[in-house]
Amino acid sequence: MPPLLAPEKILCIGINYANRNADFGDPSVPKYPSMFFRAPASLVAHGRPLVRPKVSEQLDYEGEIALVIGREGRHVPRARALDHVAGVTLCNEGTVRDWLRHGKFNVTQGKNFDASGSIGPWMATDVDLTKPLHLTVSVNGEVTQDDTTASMIFGFADLIAYVTTFMTIRPGDVIVTGTPTKRSPPADPPRWLRPGDTVELTVPEIGTLRNVVEDEA
Repeated sequence: MPPLLAPEKILCIGINYANRNADFGDPSVPKYPSMFFRAPASLVAHGRPLVRPKVSEQLDYEGEIALVIGREGRHVPRARALDHVAGVTLCNEGTVRDWLRHGKFNVTQGKNFDASGSIGPWMATDVDLTKPLHLTVSVNGEVTQDDTTASMIFGFADLIAYVTTFMTIRPGDVIVTGTPTKRSPPADPPRWLRPGDTVELTVPEIGTLRNVVEDEA
């Protein structure tokens, strides 16, 4: 089972690691975080299959660290932001790439296919969020993402302070904090996830989130 079954909000942060914005043709550092929502049904548990949908072969992955909120707050100052965190978990923020372009400014469709991403394996409650966390992602044993949270443009406390300027965070809410740049330049043609692929996300202080890809029945 996922560590949280029905969070009120799953708020995802885009383009939040150094050089990640250059992947999108904009080398400038963003002034504000980029954000979008995910539905709980789009994320499966550790050990459950990631589902490549019938309508696309472009299932991709993004390894991320996710904050789980433990205390309600609004207008939370940065200095006290981490007091509102109950724990951290991992999130494979799976994306159906060609469905990100079903609208000029839309990412909702490509980010919310059922069972296209994952969260887990559990919530770690004793992690020091003031120190850098080392995230690695591998596909079939090959490391494809490798970075630390020291490279984040907006840190954990920055994100909570910013989010709470316009909405109330509540216990069980999840903030997925962004994905590092992939180690290799984009392949031509791109290499998407295929049935049988194994995706693993690891942070030593949290654990390993592992899922195998399968086709939609």
